[in-house]
Amino acid sequence: MTSSCVLVLNCGSSSLKFAVIDTQSGNTSLSGLAEKLGEQDPQISWKVQQDKQKKQLPAHAAHHEALEALVNIIKQMGFDTSLIAVGHRVVHGGENFTQSVIINEQVKETIRKKSQLAPLHNPANLLGIDAAEAAFPELPQVAVFDTAFHQSLPQKAFLYALPYSLYQNHGVRKYGFHGTSHYFVANEAAKALGKPVEQCNLITAHLGNGCSIAAIKNGESVDTSMGLTPLEGLVMGTRSGDIDPGIFNFLNEQLGYAPEEINAILNKSSGLKGISEISNDCRNLEEAAEQVNERAQLALEIFAYRIAKYIASYTVPLGRLDAIIFTGGIGENSSYIRELVIRQLAIFQLELDEERNLAARFGQSGNILKDSAIQALVIPTNEEWVIANDAAMLTSSQEEQ
Repeated sequence: MTSSCVLVLNCGSSSLKFAVIDTQSGNTSLSGLAEKLGEQDPQISWKVQQDKQKKQLPAHAAHHEALEALVNIIKQMGFDTSLIAVGHRVVHGGENFTQSVIINEQVKETIRKKSQLAPLHNPANLLGIDAAEAAFPELPQVAVFDTAFHQSLPQKAFLYALPYSLYQNHGVRKYGFHGTSHYFVANEAAKALGKPVEQCNLITAHLGNGCSIAAIKNGESVDTSMGLTPLEGLVMGTRSGDIDPGIFNFLNEQLGYAPEEINAILNKSSGLKGISEISNDCRNLEEAAEQVNERAQLALEIFAYRIAKYIASYTVPLGRLDAIIFTGGIGENSSYIRELVIRQLAIFQLELDEERNLAARFGQSGNILKDSAIQALVIPTNEEWVIANDAAMLTSSQEEQ
């Protein structure tokens, strides 16, 4: 195995997603997940080619213990000799990072300060960085930020209509997320369209349990649906997306909900789950909708309606639209949601090709429209590849200096 592999780590508050990716071939040698960290029954599962294995971790094991188990797996498989870097997904970089960086103490301190903007994510990302530094002290550690791609937004797109001092003194503004996904599919779309990404105007829809849309003009993000936090924008699996801000005060003062209860409702009990009161999983809701469950149907209709509204509105900053991109777990696999969205974009005279739409699932890509000046492309995302590629390039640049 050549020395061109990057260990990609994505740390959540109670999970650790990982992959070993060869940046020359693009192949994933090892992938897996450590979950339920800090709980009674944490476990780590991994896959090498088609071989899947699982192992229980000690009760209440945290990120350090999960990394230790991962290091042992990597060494047993012989992948350790091929690693050139560790790439970390970091959710919030604020305005400090417009691109990926090699991690040092100053970078870690900035990530720590941005924890007030992403209290559920950045502290977990730092745990992963500290654990990886201890496990692989000889390897460069690279941070790849969810927010970096959206740092090209103009002020008219990222500022809220709040007292300017809140932005000036506390950084209250739209930052956007899923940046690595939007960046990846935009570049893949440019290849499909046969022209440089700098000449492409695209609307990219990352649809999963978390959802966001980006307007990409000449290869740069100029607007996006998520905001200061990942709560703004589209209806999501358990997140409300856009609501009247006055609802928070109404729930607090009129209905007696505590602020932490309201926050939990908006983030964990709303969205598809809240409307349907069945599930946050689009697959479950589609099955229920087929059985004429009205609430499941309503949840999916609201979900698709909000997506279509955002897509239509994002033609404003673009002026010209080359393609709409569907990606993420729902965007890539739900022909039903894509159909609902396209049919509500009649103003653009888009005509769905039902056979193409059905074929573009489960890892398959392609244009799902009949002949049209605008294309609707299904493109599987690969955020891990972006992280691995950035880590490899930065490591190479560091070695050349």
